[in-house]
Amino acid sequence: REEPLDISQVQDESKLTEVDMAIHRWYKRELAKKHGLNIDDLLVSKDGGESLIMRVHRLVAQRNAKARLEAASREDRPISEDEVYQTLTEWAFARNPNRVNVQPDGQDWVWSDTLGLVRDRLGDIHLTKPTKSYPEVTMLINKYLFDRLPAEARTFKWTSLNLNCNYAAKLHRDGNNFGPSMIKAFGEFSGGELNYWPEDDRATDKLEQLKEKDRVQLDLKGGLALFNGNSGHSVQDFKGSRYSIVYFTIGAYDRAPQEAKAGLGDLGFRVPASSEDPRALLRAPRGYAAGKKGGGGGAGGSPAWRYWK
Repeated sequence: REEPLDISQVQDESKLTEVDMAIHRWYKRELAKKHGLNIDDLLVSKDGGESLIMRVHRLVAQRNAKARLEAASREDRPISEDEVYQTLTEWAFARNPNRVNVQPDGQDWVWSDTLGLVRDRLGDIHLTKPTKSYPEVTMLINKYLFDRLPAEARTFKWTSLNLNCNYAAKLHRDGNNFGPSMIKAFGEFSGGELNYWPEDDRATDKLEQLKEKDRVQLDLKGGLALFNGNSGHSVQDFKGSRYSIVYFTIGAYDRAPQEAKAGLGDLGFRVPASSEDPRALLRAPRGYAAGKKGGGGGAGGSPAWRYWK
């Protein structure tokens, strides 16, 4: 073998030799020493979705995020874009095969993690395991947005975060988000704009019928964008290293257990009230039959998207 076996990924430990076990113990000690970690913290459960090396990198990201939060508090300043970028580069992303709707053609997984509230396939609503295991990473990302919410979007709420690494999401619609999403990209890259069809009201089931002339392109490296994730959107091809964060609210948020909602508040999420108006910041899409490209205020004055540099 070119590298030690990661025992956390082995399903049948009866096939491990004494040599495998000895090398694994040595490898774990060396990782702990190299990264300044307590070896007892490197225990990885087989159902946790983490490898040993992922655990190491995430513990480093957690430790450094905590230090960055403490520095920002001590210096009475916002979390900087560079601090978010550094945290994302330290984070070990999971190979996520479940986000089929965003996977570029020819790929069967993407580097993507969800922090905050999720609804699983059984309908259970809960905080994801990484949210609980690495709270300061979540807190830093939430504080970054809260510190710089524009005046027009001070009422924006979110229960969840999508962290994405180095893939250009294909044209898709989100499943059933409540209200709009906020998105920002980080890294050293060119391209990677958000392609967005603001008037897509889902009147057509076929995404390929959305026309390029009807899209708007938003520079996520240069600013924050507020958009309706339930309408068609994609990411333009890019060169370089690109990370993105999507702040959003799951559709079933109001049915989450009280314990989970309380946990969200502690981590810096802003949970909508059950009576919250999902159209308070962005109006409903009008559909393309009207020949509109979107962006301007409609009845009630709300736009179809917002962007701030």
